[in-house]
Amino acid sequence: MNYAPLLTPIHQFLHCRTPEAWILEARKPENLTLLLTDHMVCELKAAQTAVWLIRKYVADKPSGEAILAWLEPYEAFVFGEAHSSDFINAHKNLTKSVIVRNELPWADEMVEKMVLLIKEELHHFYQVWEIMQARGLIYRKITASRYAKGLLREVTTHEPDTLVDKLICGAYIEARSCERFASLAPHLDAQLEKFYISLLRSEARHYQDYLALAAQISPRDITPRVQAIGAAEARLIGEPDTELRFHSGVPAF
Repeated sequence: MNYAPLLTPIHQFLHCRTPEAWILEARKPENLTLLLTDHMVCELKAAQTAVWLIRKYVADKPSGEAILAWLEPYEAFVFGEAHSSDFINAHKNLTKSVIVRNELPWADEMVEKMVLLIKEELHHFYQVWEIMQARGLIYRKITASRYAKGLLREVTTHEPDTLVDKLICGAYIEARSCERFASLAPHLDAQLEKFYISLLRSEARHYQDYLALAAQISPRDITPRVQAIGAAEARLIGEPDTELRFHSGVPAF
């Protein structure tokens, strides 16, 4: 299948491509466990971000608490000591509807897009875990990359610009994930290549959803903020990193 139509807008949106040095390091067999582990954690973090947006800006309290509970078994696995796999059953039952607490014109659309994103990201979490299980790869806690924290330093501190900037950051994270999946896939074994290619369409839609929400919510043209945050994202990708992660910069180790 030709994925150029899907990836062309991604490449136009991002200010740089993934450095070849990152691909060369990430493709090494000895880094597979690390990369899959970080990928799985990134899927949870993406779901956490979407849950936070719904709870802070649009959901009533009972709905917000119910959606927060969706994450608990996944968080217990990633951050707990026992690495319980209770999420195996939990991910089949993400059906709670969200009651919007306000009359904001974009509230329903945010709920629709973010609930779908949460379900997809948690399903991807489960898929990565399945791959690790099938290959006998053991999950161990790892440190977070500097990428997301560095991106969030660009966020304005007053509303509605704070929300708009966070949505733009979300767009860049999803777009970079899509670009990295496509960049890395040809260098992996057939099963992993197929898996990462299968993620492209949803990741591409996620970046578009974040960007569309930002444009809808902002009282002004978002282009300057998109450009500023995009430039910061490119700096993070181009700078040296002492640890390999899915969103890390140029390897310097």
